[in-house]
Amino acid sequence: MNDIIETIKFDENGLVPAIVQDASTKKVLTLAYMNAESLRLSIEKGETWFYSRSRQELWHKGETSGNTQRIIEMKYDCDQDALLVEVEPKGPACHKGSESCFEESIYRAENGTSKAGSEGSSILTTLEKLISERFDERPEGAYTTYLFEEGVDKILKKVGEEASEVIIAAKNRDKEELKWESADLLYHLLVLLKEQDLPLNEVLQTLEERHNK
Repeated sequence: MNDIIETIKFDENGLVPAIVQDASTKKVLTLAYMNAESLRLSIEKGETWFYSRSRQELWHKGETSGNTQRIIEMKYDCDQDALLVEVEPKGPACHKGSESCFEESIYRAENGTSKAGSEGSSILTTLEKLISERFDERPEGAYTTYLFEEGVDKILKKVGEEASEVIIAAKNRDKEELKWESADLLYHLLVLLKEQDLPLNEVLQTLEERHNK
């Protein structure tokens, strides 16, 4: 570990910027700073530790709020003076309660991603996170809890049923019905992906790879 830490080029204050990114959605969550000790703790504990420039002390993300960040992978850039920390967040990253510290847009290119496309991607990742929380916490009375408790056969049955309903709606040329049944299918598919421990992002990456061929 010492060799790894010695590789990092800390600034004159002994700090290196750390970009924290959701490992599943690739959304940037925050920018913080690490010194050698917080980097060492992050590697040893498997959760993010940072150095507060204002308080001049180490801090463990989520120690008081419970919004911890389990580290999936850490990388340094080509100049070895910045870190990329991919995490599995448990709760919001921002102290203001939002998922990311970067929520306010100050510029968007006219030919950039459409608002509808952005919102569509956002709701899928939000739903995926909610399903993941249901999987971990199993709140009583929740439909998602019921599916996980019943197991993969029940989930597969629901995916099959909803796929059939989509087919029927399409055959009937009923757009309203097709809209609702498609939403049900997507939800149950996300439940299945969680049961199989397959992140949605890996499916999206596969689509992107096929598109780029």
